[in-house]
Amino acid sequence: MTSNYRYTRDWENQQKRLFTDYDVAGDYDIPIIRPEYDFHSVKWIPFNKSKTTQKRKGVGIHHFIDDYQFVREWKNIDAYVDLFRQFDYVMSPDFSMYTDFPKALQIYNHFRKHWIGAYLQEKGVHVIPTISWSTPDSFDWCFDGEPRESVVAVSSVGCNRVLDKFVEGYNAMIQALNPSTIIFYGKIPNECKGNIIHVKSYGSQIREAIIDGWSQ
Repeated sequence: MTSNYRYTRDWENQQKRLFTDYDVAGDYDIPIIRPEYDFHSVKWIPFNKSKTTQKRKGVGIHHFIDDYQFVREWKNIDAYVDLFRQFDYVMSPDFSMYTDFPKALQIYNHFRKHWIGAYLQEKGVHVIPTISWSTPDSFDWCFDGEPRESVVAVSSVGCNRVLDKFVEGYNAMIQALNPSTIIFYGKIPNECKGNIIHVKSYGSQIREAIIDGWSQ
C-alpha cells in the first residue's frame, strides 16, 4: 500500500525531500553530503549567534553547541535557508551521539544531520560536514554519507574523560574519509594528525578574554 506522507504537513521532513538511490549511502539510506573543494579560512560563530551577527561574509556557522539550540532547524529548516546562504559556510548540525544512547537514536541523529546537510546543499548553501561517532560499533555506519578527500569538521569538547576513545574514533575517520582539511574545534590531542585548522572553543575564547582584561 502506498503511503500518503508526501501530502502531510509534517512527516520527519520526508514530505519535503526524500533522498533515494544515488543520493544515499549505507544500510540506513543516509543522505549524502557532497564534497566542498573550494574552501578558504573564515571566522566561525555558533548557530545561536547567526541571526544577530551583522558581518556574514568571511564567516561560517558551526553547531558545536547544545542540541536544544539548533533542533529548530530539523523542525523548520526552510526558515534558515536564506540566512545560511549569506554565510560562507555552514557546518552540518552536530546532533549528539552519546555512547549510552540507544543505537536507534544514534542512527536517527546521524540521519537528521545528513538530511539537513544534503537539503541545504541543494538550496545553495556551502556545507561542511561535521563528523561524529560513538563506540567502535558505530564505525560501521557513522561515516556513511560523508564525503571523501574533502573538508570536514570535528570537535573534542567534552571528550577529556574519554580522550583515548576520541582519538580512536578520529583515527577511524581518517582511515575512512582521508579528509583534505580538518577543522578542529577545541583542544587538539597530540595523537591527532592531519591538515588541521584549529578553532578555539567558545569557552577558551571567553577565558582568554577575561585574562586579557585582567592584564590590561
